[in-house]
Amino acid sequence: MIAILKYNAGNATSVANAIKKIGYEVLITDHKEALQKADKVIFPGAGEARSAMNYLNKTGLDQIIISLTQPVLGICLGMQLLCSHSEERNTPCLGIFPAKVRLFPPKDIVPHTGWNTLSNTDGVLFKDLQKESDCYFVHSYYAELCENTVATCDYILPYSVALQKDNFYAVQFHPEKSGSVGMKILQNFLAL
Repeated sequence: MIAILKYNAGNATSVANAIKKIGYEVLITDHKEALQKADKVIFPGAGEARSAMNYLNKTGLDQIIISLTQPVLGICLGMQLLCSHSEERNTPCLGIFPAKVRLFPPKDIVPHTGWNTLSNTDGVLFKDLQKESDCYFVHSYYAELCENTVATCDYILPYSVALQKDNFYAVQFHPEKSGSVGMKILQNFLAL
């Protein structure tokens, strides 16, 4: 069973539909036991960091997430919340990855919306993909480059678009909206 974390931010339904299309059973849940027992957990996100972290802290889901031992995939805001800190309303995050999340400088259109090319792809999420694949983005904040960066993108400046540490994986783009490339990335995660 693939569990998709239900919290007060997210795009859980579109992620669930993509996972079902690949052929897996999906449960959208905030039940701690279901998350702990799932084969894989997906931590989606679309929303604002402070209110999302407040909800996770209030419900105890913050401690559940960091204690998970099965593969976990953070998507968009889910990735940012797995980092150490977000400039969005000065929010302490979960601290899985040491990267700080920063607001793009206003040197181009923010939010960064649309298709962009992944670079420096490394690791299992990108298995059997072309090196310079395109994915779909919608975000105003980005994760800095760090030792856990496994893919980058350049929009205004270079930043992390994928992170990996132990059983935690994360992507800034929306794989469920990124066509065949995004579906392959989800398949690679689900095959772990």
